[in-house]
Amino acid sequence: MTTASDIERRLPDAIAPRVRSVRSTEGVVTLVVDAAGLERSEAAEMQAQLEQLVKSMDGVKEVRVALMADRPSRRIIAVGSGKGGVGKSTLTANLAVALARMGRKVGVVDADIYGPSQVMLLDAANQGVKAEGEKLIPAESEFGVKLLSMGQLIAPGKAIAWRGPMTGNALGQLMDAHWGDVELLLVDLPPGTGDVQLTMMQKFKPAGAVVVSTPQDLALIDATRAIDLFRQVNVPIVGLVENMAGYVCPHCGDVSDPFGQGGAEAAARALGEDFLGRVPLAMEIRVASDTGQPPAAGDTPQGQAFTAIARRLSAWLDGSGR
Repeated sequence: MTTASDIERRLPDAIAPRVRSVRSTEGVVTLVVDAAGLERSEAAEMQAQLEQLVKSMDGVKEVRVALMADRPSRRIIAVGSGKGGVGKSTLTANLAVALARMGRKVGVVDADIYGPSQVMLLDAANQGVKAEGEKLIPAESEFGVKLLSMGQLIAPGKAIAWRGPMTGNALGQLMDAHWGDVELLLVDLPPGTGDVQLTMMQKFKPAGAVVVSTPQDLALIDATRAIDLFRQVNVPIVGLVENMAGYVCPHCGDVSDPFGQGGAEAAARALGEDFLGRVPLAMEIRVASDTGQPPAAGDTPQGQAFTAIARRLSAWLDGSGR
């Protein structure tokens, strides 16, 4: 019996990006197809081609093709911080992997134009980016997450020396790519509150923002600035995440707090925002990240920390009404 996965694998390259969903139940196959921008004759031809192809497959009794004129609803969650070095990119990659494991169709935009790191975190350094017309086609990592990053478009180690307008154009190309059936885009913002952040929020209007900080006072001051920027442009704050929170000595098991303790949770409480959880300072996270194996892809204690935060984000998405 032909399954939905079998059908998706056999779709023609020219049509596959337009197929939003495939469902196969007791020989009845239903395909939802994005027909936006097509002439009526082109849409009818595509429908006939799909019906003929799928009807020829084993066990298929009936084929139903639903043509949709609008593009899929896609929500954007920005992941930001007021400063660098707080683990924002690592959090973004692991949230994406955890959400994909929960069944969501997730994409990651590495908006840190000058310092892209998602290609390493998601083990996509060798995955080139293709294009269809003027739109880029994201690569898909082995973790079920689609990705676009400047790290896929430039040679390793090459510096990008661009002024503000060029970074805005680059961000636009990454965001406006052919994301297919992706329902949720996580955007790994660069540190600070500059041009890329403003372009993202004003042009692409995120549904919400996750703010990352370490527990130390200096990082919290900058995180507060990031929250203020999101508030100024009416982007809802999903919540704060405290990263590098507590270090367990692998030899004696004692717990120490090199960056302090509970600062982000206290800041969230003071600012009236939700606290999403904390991620420990652990060698395992550093090693896994450097080798492109996000902890959230497994069930280790470190992976479970990311998964717990992803569940809270997922609940926010389901309850936000956006």
